[in-house]
Amino acid sequence: MTLTAKIKNALDSLKSLSKADLKEALLQIDMKLDDLAQLPVPSDGKPYNRKLLYKNDEVELLVMNWSQLECAPHDHGNSHGWIQVISGTSLNSVYEVKGDSLPKELFHQYHHKGQYFYAPKKAVHKMKASNNMDW
Repeated sequence: MTLTAKIKNALDSLKSLSKADLKEALLQIDMKLDDLAQLPVPSDGKPYNRKLLYKNDEVELLVMNWSQLECAPHDHGNSHGWIQVISGTSLNSVYEVKGDSLPKELFHQYHHKGQYFYAPKKAVHKMKASNNMDW
């Protein structure tokens, strides 16, 4: 089965957009680096490039290739979902926002190849690629 068919099969059959159902769909797709022959390469001066693999009225699936430039702290509004690290290591920094003050970093985590992590609604974070190999 092609990657496109696996993605369509898994995401078209979602019963809900719950945290558990979204992760189960991602696990069902079981994406590997070899599946991504056309992986986008970050452009000079940009933190990442992305490619939309699937979208319907309820859900979308992107593949992103991060550079070591970090993006600005941001949230994804009412969106939520899972991030799968397919290759390398990513650094995800999570922030707290109080009132009109600038975001304050609460913690950061390294996520290595093969790991998944959840991005909840309204969560403020930033990401970048990392050379850190600490487990």
